[in-house]
Amino acid sequence: MRLLERARKEWFMVGIVVAIGAAKLEPSVGVNGGPLKPEITVSYIAVATIFFNSGLSLKTEELTSALVHLKLHLFIQIFTLAFFPATIWLFLQLLSVTSINEWLLKGLQTVGCMPPPVSSAVILTKAVGGNEAAAIFNSAFGSFLGIVVTPLLLLLFLGSSSSVPFTSIFSQLFMTVVVPLVIGQGSLRVEVASLACFGLLALPAVQGLWGFR
Repeated sequence: MRLLERARKEWFMVGIVVAIGAAKLEPSVGVNGGPLKPEITVSYIAVATIFFNSGLSLKTEELTSALVHLKLHLFIQIFTLAFFPATIWLFLQLLSVTSINEWLLKGLQTVGCMPPPVSSAVILTKAVGGNEAAAIFNSAFGSFLGIVVTPLLLLLFLGSSSSVPFTSIFSQLFMTVVVPLVIGQGSLRVEVASLACFGLLALPAVQGLWGFR
Protein backbone atom coordinates (compact mmCIF):
# COMPACT_ATOMS: atom_id res chain seq x y z
CA MET A 1 0.00 0.00 0.00
CA ARG A 2 2.81 2.40 0.87
CA LEU A 3 4.53 1.45 -2.37
CA LEU A 4 1.44 2.42 -4.37
CA GLU A 5 1.14 5.71 -2.50
CA ARG A 6 4.82 6.43 -3.14
CA ALA A 7 4.43 5.58 -6.82
CA ARG A 8 1.37 7.83 -7.07
CA LYS A 9 3.28 10.67 -5.45
CA GLU A 10 6.34 10.18 -7.68
CA TRP A 11 4.30 9.56 -10.83
CA PHE A 12 6.58 11.68 -13.00
CA MET A 13 9.76 9.78 -12.11
CA VAL A 14 7.92 6.47 -12.47
CA GLY A 15 6.72 7.60 -15.89
CA ILE A 16 10.28 8.46 -16.94
CA VAL A 17 11.53 5.01 -15.93
CA VAL A 18 8.65 3.31 -17.74
CA ALA A 19 9.25 5.41 -20.87
CA ILE A 20 12.98 4.59 -20.86
CA GLY A 21 12.23 0.89 -20.40
CA ALA A 22 9.67 0.93 -23.23
CA ALA A 23 12.12 2.75 -25.49
CA LYS A 24 14.77 0.13 -24.74
CA LEU A 25 12.41 -2.73 -25.59
CA GLU A 26 10.94 -1.17 -28.73
CA PRO A 27 12.99 1.84 -29.91
CA SER A 28 11.38 1.93 -33.37
CA VAL A 29 8.11 3.21 -31.88
CA GLY A 30 9.62 6.53 -30.80
CA VAL A 31 11.89 7.36 -33.75
CA ASN A 32 11.14 10.24 -36.11
CA GLY A 33 8.48 9.13 -38.53
CA GLY A 34 7.42 6.27 -36.22
CA PRO A 35 3.95 5.58 -34.84
CA LEU A 36 4.26 8.21 -32.08
CA LYS A 37 5.47 10.94 -34.47
CA PRO A 38 7.76 12.55 -31.84
CA GLU A 39 8.78 15.29 -34.28
CA ILE A 40 5.22 16.58 -33.85
CA THR A 41 3.87 15.17 -30.58
CA VAL A 42 7.00 15.87 -28.51
CA SER A 43 8.46 18.95 -30.20
CA TYR A 44 5.16 20.80 -30.51
CA ILE A 45 2.08 19.24 -28.88
CA ALA A 46 3.63 18.09 -25.58
CA VAL A 47 5.55 21.34 -24.96
CA ALA A 48 2.56 23.50 -25.92
CA THR A 49 0.30 21.47 -23.60
CA ILE A 50 2.67 21.94 -20.66
CA PHE A 51 2.80 25.71 -21.05
CA PHE A 52 -0.94 25.96 -21.73
CA ASN A 53 -1.57 24.09 -18.47
CA SER A 54 0.85 26.40 -16.68
CA GLY A 55 -1.03 29.39 -18.08
CA LEU A 56 -4.27 27.94 -16.73
CA SER A 57 -2.93 27.12 -13.28
CA LEU A 58 -0.91 30.27 -12.56
CA LYS A 59 -2.38 33.65 -11.71
CA THR A 60 -1.26 36.56 -13.84
CA GLU A 61 0.03 38.27 -10.70
CA GLU A 62 2.37 35.33 -10.05
CA LEU A 63 3.84 35.56 -13.54
CA THR A 64 4.31 39.32 -13.41
CA SER A 65 5.84 39.20 -9.93
CA ALA A 66 8.31 36.55 -11.12
CA LEU A 67 9.64 38.96 -13.76
CA VAL A 68 11.06 41.35 -11.16
CA HIS A 69 13.28 38.73 -9.47
CA LEU A 70 16.30 39.92 -11.44
CA LYS A 71 18.93 38.39 -9.14
CA LEU A 72 17.28 34.97 -9.42
CA HIS A 73 17.09 35.15 -13.21
CA LEU A 74 20.68 36.39 -13.46
CA PHE A 75 21.93 33.58 -11.22
CA ILE A 76 20.07 30.89 -13.20
CA GLN A 77 21.25 32.13 -16.59
CA ILE A 78 24.88 32.56 -15.47
CA PHE A 79 24.87 29.14 -13.82
CA THR A 80 23.34 27.47 -16.90
CA LEU A 81 25.17 29.26 -19.70
CA ALA A 82 28.52 30.10 -18.05
CA PHE A 83 29.34 28.21 -14.86
CA PHE A 84 28.05 24.80 -15.95
CA PRO A 85 29.73 24.75 -19.40
CA ALA A 86 33.02 25.89 -17.83
CA THR A 87 32.76 23.22 -15.12
CA ILE A 88 32.10 20.54 -17.74
CA TRP A 89 35.12 21.76 -19.72
CA LEU A 90 37.38 21.46 -16.65
CA PHE A 91 36.02 17.99 -15.90
CA LEU A 92 36.61 16.88 -19.49
CA GLN A 93 40.22 18.05 -19.29
CA LEU A 94 40.72 15.40 -16.62
CA LEU A 95 38.92 12.77 -18.68
CA SER A 96 40.94 13.61 -21.79
CA VAL A 97 43.98 11.78 -20.37
CA THR A 98 41.97 8.56 -20.17
CA SER A 99 41.02 6.17 -22.96
CA ILE A 100 37.50 7.59 -23.35
CA ASN A 101 36.59 8.28 -26.96
CA GLU A 102 37.30 11.86 -28.00
CA TRP A 103 33.92 12.26 -29.69
CA LEU A 104 32.12 11.18 -26.55
CA LEU A 105 33.92 13.95 -24.65
CA LYS A 106 32.97 16.46 -27.34
CA GLY A 107 29.38 15.29 -27.10
CA LEU A 108 29.37 15.85 -23.34
CA GLN A 109 30.74 19.36 -23.85
CA THR A 110 28.07 20.06 -26.46
CA VAL A 111 25.32 18.96 -24.07
CA GLY A 112 26.87 21.10 -21.35
CA CYS A 113 26.57 24.17 -23.56
CA MET A 114 22.87 23.70 -24.19
CA PRO A 115 20.32 26.20 -22.79
CA PRO A 116 17.97 25.18 -19.96
CA PRO A 117 15.32 22.60 -20.87
CA VAL A 118 11.98 24.09 -21.83
CA SER A 119 9.43 21.55 -20.62
CA SER A 120 11.15 19.32 -18.05
CA ALA A 121 12.34 22.33 -16.02
CA VAL A 122 8.76 23.47 -15.54
CA ILE A 123 7.45 19.97 -14.76
CA LEU A 124 10.16 19.14 -12.22
CA THR A 125 9.88 22.53 -10.52
CA LYS A 126 6.13 22.10 -10.21
CA ALA A 127 6.52 18.53 -8.95
CA VAL A 128 8.71 19.61 -6.00
CA GLY A 129 6.58 22.66 -5.19
CA GLY A 130 9.08 25.23 -6.46
CA ASN A 131 8.54 28.61 -8.08
CA GLU A 132 6.77 27.56 -11.26
CA ALA A 133 6.45 31.11 -12.58
CA ALA A 134 10.21 31.68 -12.30
CA ALA A 135 10.86 28.32 -13.95
CA ILE A 136 8.61 29.26 -16.88
CA PHE A 137 10.35 32.59 -17.38
CA ASN A 138 13.89 31.22 -17.14
CA SER A 139 13.26 28.19 -19.33
CA ALA A 140 11.71 30.37 -22.01
CA PHE A 141 14.22 33.23 -21.72
CA GLY A 142 17.15 30.82 -21.53
CA SER A 143 16.00 29.02 -24.66
CA PHE A 144 15.77 32.28 -26.60
CA LEU A 145 19.15 33.36 -25.20
CA GLY A 146 20.65 30.00 -26.10
CA ILE A 147 20.03 30.64 -29.79
CA VAL A 148 22.92 33.13 -29.65
CA VAL A 149 24.97 31.98 -26.64
CA THR A 150 25.19 28.23 -27.35
CA PRO A 151 26.96 28.60 -30.74
CA LEU A 152 29.43 31.01 -29.11
CA LEU A 153 30.12 28.53 -26.32
CA LEU A 154 30.69 25.72 -28.81
CA LEU A 155 33.10 27.95 -30.70
CA LEU A 156 34.92 28.80 -27.47
CA PHE A 157 35.21 25.29 -26.02
CA LEU A 158 35.34 23.11 -29.16
CA GLY A 159 36.65 25.55 -31.73
CA SER A 160 33.84 24.65 -34.11
CA SER A 161 31.12 26.88 -35.50
CA SER A 162 27.81 26.13 -37.17
CA SER A 163 24.97 28.00 -38.77
CA VAL A 164 21.89 28.43 -36.60
CA PRO A 165 18.40 28.58 -38.17
CA PHE A 166 17.49 31.55 -35.99
CA THR A 167 14.11 32.25 -37.56
CA SER A 168 12.81 28.68 -37.38
CA ILE A 169 14.02 28.12 -33.80
CA PHE A 170 12.63 31.46 -32.65
CA SER A 171 9.24 30.81 -34.28
CA GLN A 172 9.06 27.28 -32.83
CA LEU A 173 9.82 28.53 -29.30
CA PHE A 174 7.34 31.36 -29.69
CA MET A 175 4.54 29.07 -30.91
CA THR A 176 5.16 26.29 -28.38
CA VAL A 177 5.97 28.40 -25.29
CA VAL A 178 4.70 31.98 -25.47
CA VAL A 179 1.46 31.47 -27.41
CA PRO A 180 0.13 28.52 -25.31
CA LEU A 181 1.03 30.39 -22.11
CA VAL A 182 -0.87 33.49 -23.26
CA ILE A 183 -3.85 31.40 -24.38
CA GLY A 184 -3.87 29.65 -21.01
CA GLN A 185 -3.87 32.98 -19.20
CA GLY A 186 -6.67 34.24 -21.44
CA SER A 187 -8.72 31.10 -20.83
CA LEU A 188 -8.20 31.51 -17.07
CA ARG A 189 -9.49 35.08 -17.21
CA VAL A 190 -12.53 34.01 -19.25
CA GLU A 191 -13.24 31.21 -16.77
CA VAL A 192 -12.99 33.57 -13.79
CA ALA A 193 -15.20 36.14 -15.51
CA SER A 194 -17.76 33.47 -16.38
CA LEU A 195 -17.90 32.24 -12.78
CA ALA A 196 -18.28 35.81 -11.54
CA CYS A 197 -21.17 36.46 -13.96
CA PHE A 198 -22.81 33.19 -12.97
CA GLY A 199 -22.49 34.14 -9.31
CA LEU A 200 -24.07 37.55 -9.89
CA LEU A 201 -26.94 36.01 -11.84
CA ALA A 202 -27.51 33.28 -9.27
CA LEU A 203 -27.32 35.63 -6.27
CA PRO A 204 -30.92 36.95 -6.51
CA ALA A 205 -32.27 33.41 -6.78
CA VAL A 206 -30.26 32.30 -3.76
CA GLN A 207 -31.37 35.31 -1.78
CA GLY A 208 -35.00 34.67 -2.74
CA LEU A 209 -34.71 31.02 -1.74
CA TRP A 210 -33.12 32.02 1.56
CA GLY A 211 -35.92 34.54 2.20
CA PHE A 212 -38.53 31.93 1.38
CA ARG A 213 -37.07 29.63 3.98
